[in-house]
Amino acid sequence: MENIIVLSGKVKYSITLDPSVWIFDDRKVDLTTYFSNTVEAANELEEYTKSISKHWDREIIEGAVYPPTLKTEKKYEKEKVLTGSFGIPILPFLKNAELDEDAAVLTIKTATTEHEIPLDKAKDIILGFSDAGKPLSDDGPVHVYFGDGSNLSKPIKNVREFTIK
Repeated sequence: MENIIVLSGKVKYSITLDPSVWIFDDRKVDLTTYFSNTVEAANELEEYTKSISKHWDREIIEGAVYPPTLKTEKKYEKEKVLTGSFGIPILPFLKNAELDEDAAVLTIKTATTEHEIPLDKAKDIILGFSDAGKPLSDDGPVHVYFGDGSNLSKPIKNVREFTIK
């Protein structure tokens, strides 16, 4: 239970976050490249449509049998999951919690301190949950990185709870 984080406060729904399952989440980002690249707001429907279109084209051209390149791609993705460092944006969780209209601050409670961040900055937070393919068990379960990467070398660690005020 020490790896579970609660998001509560001025929200319609309190949410329980379990970082151990995020490795399977399609919203995860690669922390080794995320802050070095410019992040563009992507239209999720457009991305989904493009990926389905690409898959459909591949099936029409090559048939439903997986060609050797697709097998290699799958092997590469599996290896990447086992050795990569990943994070996940906090924004989808904030949306699912349905923040109250007067919510203004996200408080991050750690084992020893509290950090208050304005919601406009907090919506860009990335929650790091994996380093070199391993969960953050020593100083985790998550590390908090600001969206601009300003605390990349010193993320907020030992996070225990998120509270919206």
